[in-house]
Amino acid sequence: MFLIFLGIFLLVGTLFVPKTNSSFSSFTRIGRILAIFMMVLGLSTSCFVQIEPGQVGVQTLFGKVQAGLLTEGLNFINPLVDVVKFDVRTQNYTMSAVHDEGDQAGDDAIRVLTADGLEVVIDLSVLYHIIPEKAPDILRSIGLEIKDVIVRPVSRTKIRDNAVFYDAVALYSSKREEFQQKIFQTIEKEFAERGLVLENLLIRNIQLPESVKTTIESKINAEQESQKMKFVLEKERQEADRKRVEAQGISDYQRILTSTLTDKLLQYEQIKAQKEIATSPNAKVIIMNGKNSNPLLIGQ
Repeated sequence: MFLIFLGIFLLVGTLFVPKTNSSFSSFTRIGRILAIFMMVLGLSTSCFVQIEPGQVGVQTLFGKVQAGLLTEGLNFINPLVDVVKFDVRTQNYTMSAVHDEGDQAGDDAIRVLTADGLEVVIDLSVLYHIIPEKAPDILRSIGLEIKDVIVRPVSRTKIRDNAVFYDAVALYSSKREEFQQKIFQTIEKEFAERGLVLENLLIRNIQLPESVKTTIESKINAEQESQKMKFVLEKERQEADRKRVEAQGISDYQRILTSTLTDKLLQYEQIKAQKEIATSPNAKVIIMNGKNSNPLLIGQ
């Protein structure tokens, strides 16, 4: 557009050069040719606009939003219109307590009050995208600062509104998924009314007050000690049962042995032992003292 106006200005300027002045005649012809060339070049470049992948273009003419969208690729347009480009791909807005991790520098986490009156710090990521067909309405009613006007304030408000129904410990543990689903539904509804689609809502971290963390840790330690004591008692009980069975087995063995141990059996075992000694390769002298006495080994 700048080239068109520059060409018109140059063309108008050449018209006021005196035709009778021969020294300016050549300048006039060159100026007119250059002016026409600039106008043609400006017109050709102003009539075409390229939309990148993942974008749509909204046309405005003298401040008025025009109907229709420009899709990706090369588009032919009125050279007088301005084109505002919107990114319709998935976008991420993060609010975090970690410095430089979120979209805003510093501590940008969401601080909420729970049902038991405790302050909980929540890190959150919002994944969303613009509905392409709603881009003209967004430009007309919201503008280009979608994150600051819609995404950030709506997300923070809805999280605070829903957190008051949960205790801090439940929010941290058992009710975390339920809480995330509930705020997803409320934020999704608000976004849809403004031409946005909420894809996902990610609770990255929930930070409890130090007093609550200490209480939880003490409870966990107590439960671990209780489980450990149960294990020790069970192990001791099993060991006692093992010793009881072992003692019973020894007792049964001794009773059976006593009831079956006769003189003839002892004599038989004695003969077997003597036979083994006699067949041994070692030299020895065995003195038999009688029928009912044990042999005496006196040399090897």
